[in-house]
Amino acid sequence: MERDRNEGGTDFGRDLARDLGVEPPSSLRDHAPDILSPIDESAPVSGHVRAPVSAVTSPVDSPEHDWTLARDIIRPAFRPVGTHGLAVEGLDRDTLAQHSMQSHAQPLVDDGPAGLPVIYAIPAGGFDIVANGDHLLSWGIEPVELQDAALRNLAAWSSSAAWTNEISGERRLISSDTGDGLDAVRILLPEVVAYLAQELGQGGARVLVGIPERHLLSAASLRADDKDFAAMFAEFVVEQSGGADEPIDRRVFEIVDGRLVEFSG
Repeated sequence: MERDRNEGGTDFGRDLARDLGVEPPSSLRDHAPDILSPIDESAPVSGHVRAPVSAVTSPVDSPEHDWTLARDIIRPAFRPVGTHGLAVEGLDRDTLAQHSMQSHAQPLVDDGPAGLPVIYAIPAGGFDIVANGDHLLSWGIEPVELQDAALRNLAAWSSSAAWTNEISGERRLISSDTGDGLDAVRILLPEVVAYLAQELGQGGARVLVGIPERHLLSAASLRADDKDFAAMFAEFVVEQSGGADEPIDRRVFEIVDGRLVEFSG
């Protein structure tokens, strides 16, 4: 028997049964539910899948508030000359605590070599959380502990980070360009300064250093009979800094007696 199409429904199923056409077959119980049985924790509720449990249950359980988490990932970074913030030199926790009701959101700024500002940052997946005075209060530490931890983490990274060597005739260039965000600030480490001085300072050559951007540290050997190379190196530094997303400094520096100073020509 055929159904009149104008009556609605479809020819799905038997005419004597409930005919909704697009509805899935019903599920019928053959016994009453056991209300005393344990609840299945994995069963969906009202058709929804249970949300995943987050690893972090509270904002307090984050590096910004927990020094035990920040201690192993905090690291230094250079900033351009003129960067303002809360000077680390002469700062102590007791002074901050006396003004704890005030905001100390300015970044902590340290004095680096040749007047370069140094800040301290926590990597957070694509961006950095810059440490400030409020972080010090939350962590309950003195600035020196922050400095020591940051340099220790930098040294651990640098111990296995590769160098790039380029040689053209008697000219030699050594660079750090890993892209990890620690290349330029690597020059803070005494062992890095000693390595560059030993590799490039042979035969009385001067050691030029450029830190044009965060992701690049370049050093070159300047021989007494190749004075023109200094101008070429300076042009390279300016060009790299001008096209960088995070420029640092356009000056040319020099390693003198184990210290980084501005190149005098």
